[in-house]
Amino acid sequence: MALSKYGVKHKVATPYHPQTSGQVEVSNREIKSILAKTAESRAAEELDELRIRSYESSAIYKEKMNKWHDTRILKQDFKVGDWVLLYNSRLRLFPGKLKSKWSGPFRVTRVFINGAIEVEYQEVPPFTVNGQRLKLYLGYCQEISLVEVVYLEDA
Repeated sequence: MALSKYGVKHKVATPYHPQTSGQVEVSNREIKSILAKTAESRAAEELDELRIRSYESSAIYKEKMNKWHDTRILKQDFKVGDWVLLYNSRLRLFPGKLKSKWSGPFRVTRVFINGAIEVEYQEVPPFTVNGQRLKLYLGYCQEISLVEVVYLEDA
């Protein structure tokens, strides 16, 4: 009634009118494809922006973490002939109160520029380790010192 009052003709797309139904379906498909392309292009632009921002923030985070770790690195100067102890990182798997995390002593046979150290131990062939896993062993003395034995008498 309101349609006739304003002069609007109402057409229903039903199976009884295949010509109108087909046109509407084609139009709807075109509209859907246009909307999908628009949404994809906007989503792609937003994803690109998000990807760029996340890349920048991860790069900043990595740089900060590298600086933090670099400040924690101890610079140790080992010389050929020094006696060192090697940190045994595998011991963490089987912790024990009385087990030492340091093994050795090893003798330094070669020092590389990049911080690697070649060490040797008695019959074991020389091997290379990271210098950060070593510390100087101060208790080794090549000279044999005489020890005086004192016996306490029972009183």
